[in-house]
Order: sequence, then C-alpha cells, then structure tokens
Amino acid sequence: MPFPFFSAPHIHQGTNVSQLMLQVIYALIPALLAYIWYFGYGILINITLTVITAVITEALMLAARGQPLNIFLADGSAVVTGTLLAFCLPALTPWWIPVIGTAFAMIFAKHLYGGLGYNPFNPAMVGYVLLLISFPKEMTTWLPVKDLMINPPLDLKESLKLVFTHIAPEVDSFSGATPLDYTKTQLRLGRAIDEIRSHPLFGGLGGKGWAWINGWFFLGGMWLLYKRVISWHIPSAVLGILLAMSTMFHFLVPNYYPSALFHLTSGGTMLGAFFIATDPVTAAASPRGRLFYGAGIGGLTYIIRTWGGYPDGIAFSVLLMNMAVPVIDYYTQPPVFGHKKDS
Repeated sequence: MPFPFFSAPHIHQGTNVSQLMLQVIYALIPALLAYIWYFGYGILINITLTVITAVITEALMLAARGQPLNIFLADGSAVVTGTLLAFCLPALTPWWIPVIGTAFAMIFAKHLYGGLGYNPFNPAMVGYVLLLISFPKEMTTWLPVKDLMINPPLDLKESLKLVFTHIAPEVDSFSGATPLDYTKTQLRLGRAIDEIRSHPLFGGLGGKGWAWINGWFFLGGMWLLYKRVISWHIPSAVLGILLAMSTMFHFLVPNYYPSALFHLTSGGTMLGAFFIATDPVTAAASPRGRLFYGAGIGGLTYIIRTWGGYPDGIAFSVLLMNMAVPVIDYYTQPPVFGHKKDS
C-alpha cells in the first residue's frame, strides 16, 4: 500500500507571503502620512511610479522565465519593493529616477537570481544605490520641510508638473540638503555641532520633520514586531550598535560628533532597522546570526555617516552585510536536532 509523502515544513505559521507583505504596507502608512505632511505629495507620485514599474517589470520577467503570473504577482513583494524604494527618494525627483531604479532592482537584484527567495541582495537597496551613484545631483536635491502656516508644501498639481516637466513653480528656497548631509558638510568646514544646530533645518530632536517621520517608522516597526512579521534581533542590534557608537564618540568630542538622538531620528535609520534590514530573504537566518548581521549594519552605518563619503549609509551597510550573510549563517547555524554540536 503506497503512503503519501509530504515535504517540509510540516508545521507553519499559518500566514503566507501576501499576508506578510500586507502587514508591512499597513505599518508604513503612518510614516507615509507624516511624509506627506512635511514634504508634500511627491512621495505619493514616487510610490505610484515605483509600484507600477515594479509590477510591470515583475510580470515581464515572470513571463520571460516561464513562471505563473497570478501566483507571484499576488504575493505583494513587488509592491513592497517599490514602496520601500520610493521612501528613499527625494520627494520631487524627476519621474525617470524611480522608474529606472525600480526596474533595475526587479531585474538585476531579483529575477536574474531566480526571483523571490533566491536574491542575495535587498532589491530596493540595490536600486537605490544605483540611483545614488549614477545620478548624485537628482538624488541629493530634497525639498526642505515647510512651515505649514507660512509656506505650505506644493499641492498635487504643482508636484506633478515639477516631476514630469521639471518646471518649478514660484516658491522660496526650493531645494536643500537633508540634516545628515548638511551636518556632514558643515563639520568638514570646521563648524561645531552647536553652530550647525542653530540652522533652521533643525528642531528640538534633530532635523525638522525627519524626527517625526522616523518616530512613525519606529511605531510601524513595533506593529510588525507585535504581529510577529519580524523578530526583535535585527532592529535591536542595528539601533543598539548605532546608539552605543554615537554615544561614545559624542561623549568624547561633543562639538564634533552628533548625539545618539540625532543619529536615531535622522535619515533612514528607523526605515532601515525595521523594514529593510529585516528582509527575511537577504538577512541572516538564525537568531544569533541576526544579531551579528544587525550589529554589522549599525556599525557600518555610523562609520559611513561619520567618516565616509555619503551622509546616510543605511543602503551601503545593508548591501555589505548581505554579502556577509553566507559566512554568518555558516558559523551561527544551530545544531541539527539529535546531534551534538562539534566543539
């Protein structure tokens, strides 16, 4: 009598990829609303362009590889990749920037490796780094946070006009640097932290607007932890090492090294710690390995921000640690059940 055989896993969480991706989208909504509040509607245009490009590119690559479209298009991974990349782009970047970055991410960082589950590098970060290196001017031209009572952000029509025609409306102080970029530039010019923070770009915690956006990313990350979409290991290690290093150097030379609070509330810190570094495909597999992986991202981020050529460093740190994942997994793999680990 033949007996049926079933492949592992025999016990699973009860959720599928599309449900997990939907939880990630839910967790991003508060930060999206804050982003719109401080920078206008450009983020919605970016998300629309990146998501449409991601889905179309995914469909074309699946067709070229002879894979079923309905199964893989419905998993939501392309939508999440496009959304995460959009959050990394300046609010009013030209339309072709998100299109090129997303298409490159989907083709070269995902499907050429075999699709979801086989890519060694985070696709959104691959697309972002390509854009940052290839188009530095467009990728560093940010709309400054506006005083909503005096000079509100551009409305949707003005934003669309600028993104697709490059014709700027009549506004004061149209473009500017991020708090991280401005701080790095001014420190190299010999100015002290106290002088730098007197600039209108900064508020009580850090950069105006950026602290609130990072705060909402943090709350979204807490939601993912509560729903068990991610584990605590990677975010804790990323933020813990970044906190420790920035506190130590700020304590030693407070007028040259920014405080830990500034690092935690600036740039892509919380987005990277909770939404990008925790990608289950490209991150370390074991709990102990995730701690090493996250610690590497946190340390590299601080090194790049402080002594490197780029103001943030999250994307480069994630990709560098993606390279180290096979080694981390090899040395941190748990022993097989029933076997004693070699000493």
